[in-house]
Amino acid sequence: MTLDPRTPVLIGTGQVVQRAEGLDDARDPVALMVEAIQLASADAGISVGSGNPDAIRVVNLLSWKYGNPAELIASDLGVSPRETGYSAMGGNTPQTLVNSACRQIQAGDLDFVILTGGETTRTRARYRKAGVEPNWRTTTSEPVLVSEDLRMNMQEEIDRKIVMPIQIYPMFETALRAQAGRTIAEHQAHISELWSRFSHVAAKNPYAWSQKAYTPEEIRTPTPNNRMIGFPYTKFMNSNNDVDMAAALLLCSLEKAELLGVPRDRWIFPHSGSDAHEHAFVSHRHHFYDTPAIELAGRRVLELAGLTINDIDIVDLYSCFPAAVQLGAKSLGLDITSQLTRTGGLPFAGGPWNNYVMHAIATVATELRNGVGTNGLVWANGGYTTKHAFGVYSTQPPTKAFQYDYPQDQIDALPSRTLASPQDAAGSATVEAYSVMHDREGNPERSILSCLLADGRRAWADTTDVALGRDMCENEWVGKTVTLDASGTLLA
Repeated sequence: MTLDPRTPVLIGTGQVVQRAEGLDDARDPVALMVEAIQLASADAGISVGSGNPDAIRVVNLLSWKYGNPAELIASDLGVSPRETGYSAMGGNTPQTLVNSACRQIQAGDLDFVILTGGETTRTRARYRKAGVEPNWRTTTSEPVLVSEDLRMNMQEEIDRKIVMPIQIYPMFETALRAQAGRTIAEHQAHISELWSRFSHVAAKNPYAWSQKAYTPEEIRTPTPNNRMIGFPYTKFMNSNNDVDMAAALLLCSLEKAELLGVPRDRWIFPHSGSDAHEHAFVSHRHHFYDTPAIELAGRRVLELAGLTINDIDIVDLYSCFPAAVQLGAKSLGLDITSQLTRTGGLPFAGGPWNNYVMHAIATVATELRNGVGTNGLVWANGGYTTKHAFGVYSTQPPTKAFQYDYPQDQIDALPSRTLASPQDAAGSATVEAYSVMHDREGNPERSILSCLLADGRRAWADTTDVALGRDMCENEWVGKTVTLDASGTLLA
């Protein structure tokens, strides 16, 4: 079969984990990204300079505000790309950047693109603890924005201080638990067993931040080192962003790969990609126990690749919290007991803010090269299971050009809910989901509830009543009839 010379090819991957003991030996995110790119170049068997990249695109990072980090990276590598790009926020971004780069390569707009991202959150925390500001570089130039942002909080949510993932993902979890008909104890066992399986994968991943395999009991049992954060999640069930990590991907056209002399056994073919988002505000979601955008965009990326989920050999699902994995698996038709991560996930392999999925893609590509399977699927997620990006990767070339879809119109037309004002919601309501935030001593501090009114509208409620919070941790409140006052406070 003669392949289209414009076929996108992933030719190199690189991953870096920094475990600096102090500040003197700690490098900044740009330095880690430069190393990751150098490793990816070595992986492809080329030098970055000889490749003459058209673009360097950096995933939005939180550790330091460089201005235009890609410009610094290009300078350190000694290359002069015509574009230095920077993405919007979101854990979906690495796969979104792969999707857009592949489309541009296929169209002939680009020949060689470097994607990279990195964080040094752990090092920055040490600087703050020492009362010292890093002497890291900045630029005055503006990067090219290479992905779109999405407003994910409506003003009512901001006013009610319901904006943090650690508050909202537990609501998905309690809704999933109730829909499954499990008791609290049964469900804690269910999600701790899932997370234990993830930790065992991380234990064998040379690029994982934590390489300790945990038992389900260790994960679900609150201890001083594993305190309850937002019930039903202990610390070990939360994404671990306190890491220093970077990754890089090299993408080019098949024609360029041949010109660079990249060995054929290094090539991984992106077959298809898709992007989509749920109703942007959680207040408007129809249910907390399903994710129709994952289902639709996931089905489309497989259809475009000419595959079904049964044709996928290895999978990496976004895994900031157990609810995300369960929602993803459910929407994609995957068995929750199968291997759903190749890295170990964000709590164990590490959750470097927006860039986790670049590590997932690098790991999937490496495993495909090593013969673990032929076809791989990556799901990336941003926000509150809000923004989604999918990619299908294969050791085998596609039978047609790279395929892409953004089926947002279909998702926007799906059922949604209206949010009632606290005044309109005063009176009786039914709990559909909740979370119980805990203080550092392990006491319930604030309980947040999503409630449904008789007319189907959603209403937010909260309480700082410790006794009510404790009861929510011990007894099922989903489906319970409660009373709200005109300020949105739970009365009983």
